Amino acid sequence: MPCRPQCGACCTAPAISSAIPGMPEGKPAGVPCIQLDEQRRCKLYGSPDRPQVCMDFAPDESVCGESREQAMRWLGWPKG
Repeated sequence: MPCRPQCGACCTAPAISSAIPGMPEGKPAGVPCIQLDEQRRCKLYGSPDRPQVCMDFAPDESVCGESREQAMRWLGWPKG
């Protein structure tokens, strides 16, 4: 499936331990990646600077659900 416009759940909900340009220690769960633009699209998409963990993630209904809110929950945010 294509990425949902204005979503970015996969770049917000999970913790990422890999270094990201602008976030050398990675990012904690629930914090939007610094590389998301105003439309919640990855500014590093297609760039060799994009972390491997991000390149390995493919949008799929099983994790993206039907909305950003559902994706955030299914990807583990909020914790609780």
